[in-house]
Amino acid sequence: MNPKRFFVLFVLIGLLLFGLWLPAGAAPSVQQQVATPTAGADGRIIYVVQPGDSCTRVSLLTGISVDQLRQLNSQLDENCTLIEGQELLIGIVAQATATPEAVATLGTPTVTPTPISGTTEVCVLLFEDSNGNAIREETEPAVAGGAVSLTENNGQYSASLDTVVPADPEVYQGVCFSDIPEGAYNITVGIPDNYNPTTELNLSLEVNAGDRASVGFGIQRVDVVVDPGAEEEAGGGGGQSTLLGLVGGLLLLGGAGLGYYAWRTSKPESKLSGGGFPRR
Repeated sequence: MNPKRFFVLFVLIGLLLFGLWLPAGAAPSVQQQVATPTAGADGRIIYVVQPGDSCTRVSLLTGISVDQLRQLNSQLDENCTLIEGQELLIGIVAQATATPEAVATLGTPTVTPTPISGTTEVCVLLFEDSNGNAIREETEPAVAGGAVSLTENNGQYSASLDTVVPADPEVYQGVCFSDIPEGAYNITVGIPDNYNPTTELNLSLEVNAGDRASVGFGIQRVDVVVDPGAEEEAGGGGGQSTLLGLVGGLLLLGGAGLGYYAWRTSKPESKLSGGGFPRR
């Protein structure tokens, strides 16, 4: 074959292959689409874990830090292990009072950070209510051996602590649940043996982020010592009361008799009695 023809044919084939490759190389790569989470009816924003997700990747996609992600999802282990299909709470928005059609959504195309609820602290004191007035006085000490349970109404948090008496009397004498999410909670207290409650042992309260709630529950000892001398004094007083009652009754009868006698002596004698007319 003529070398010139072979060279021209080689150049044409090269140009044809280059023309086919150029449109394919110029095509833009398909970007991964991430669904924007929206708030539910209760205001909670949920992210569903996708294949290959990690806490760091979810943090970058949602715009919140890994620490905030751990605070909002207490069920995560120390390695922050995620399972495909797992639901993660990434924020809570305030409930709007507008029409039902108005739903709070995150901005697009990028995910904007959502309001974080933060943490709070609840402290509980179990004290010996010596005077039974359901109010903790300065002289009424804390009681050890009880149990306190704190549960969030939606089940997001639940823990329990035993009541103890600190060695330092200057510090707070109760027990505290720290770094808990804000919300509505129910407190239940179990008391030691030989005590009776002077207050309700169940309490509902709502706490906000940054607040510290302190609650007191009063109990009183069951064993009450009775003074034997008081019983003897009470018995002697009963005998004296009976004797005084008898004397009083006799005085009343005597007074009634004297009154009747005075009435009879003061009454004028009838002229008809004893034959007032002379006999013939």
